[in-house]
Amino acid sequence: MQLGKLGVWWATDAMSAADAAAFAKRLEEWGYAALWIPEAIGREPLAHAAWLLANTDRLIIATGIANIYARDARAAFTGQRTLAEQSGNRFLLGLGVSHAPLVEGMRGHDYKSPLATMRGYLEAMANAGDYGAVPPGETPPTVIAALGPKMLALAASHARGAHPYLVTPEHTRQARDILGADRWLCVEQKVLRETDPEKARAIARQGIGFYLALPNYRNNLLRLGFTVEEIDGQADRLVDGLVAWGDEAAIRARIDAHVAAGADHVCIQPLDPEGTPLPDEGLLAALAPNG
Repeated sequence: MQLGKLGVWWATDAMSAADAAAFAKRLEEWGYAALWIPEAIGREPLAHAAWLLANTDRLIIATGIANIYARDARAAFTGQRTLAEQSGNRFLLGLGVSHAPLVEGMRGHDYKSPLATMRGYLEAMANAGDYGAVPPGETPPTVIAALGPKMLALAASHARGAHPYLVTPEHTRQARDILGADRWLCVEQKVLRETDPEKARAIARQGIGFYLALPNYRNNLLRLGFTVEEIDGQADRLVDGLVAWGDEAAIRARIDAHVAAGADHVCIQPLDPEGTPLPDEGLLAALAPNG
């Protein structure tokens, strides 16, 4: 798998299946390396990945992330290999521990130590045994959602790399130092083509507000030097650090900052200036690698 510099992160739940497939085809034509899809309260991501892979030829489909509480390690192992073989090695499995409110409140599981649980899951996948079907042409890669230093170290020792979400270029620099030179660092970055500061920050706050109440993200932001008051108040400094807004040049500069800090791959999440749950495809076309 050759993971290019630029991808797209987007939850396609507001699109019909046909529209999501057409969206993936456009991304492929524009030259994006990958489409990352999440797992929350919408579509089952491995099933949806199969649909998107079947409707594209070159685009990598990645889960950002598949929740390890949603399926056991053996199911992840077989699902990953099924999709890799069916697609000619275009499936990238991103795994994460999610968050206690989503795991306990929505799924009814006990949320245990994130680090130990993820380590155990990855080791169970590695020891899953035989795969009783035609195998993929190469061992399919796994990345894990990692923010703190211990989870990043686990990404280096037990996976192909890390997929940090809701981070700054400073976090990317720290993550690269922990991962070392040979692990993938696939960073999510929210982008917004809006040059008016008041409008841009209002839309950006809508895009990040949900995440700021979740402990894993709060703890990471505190490690990055943001204060509790900045997080709770969604201060301008916080908003500007997490969402790259402005014209195309400003957005490209943020992408380049992540790459300079050590990112192998930046998956941009193009917030709609009108505030809809659909991506800003005009911005994606403007930033397209084949543009």
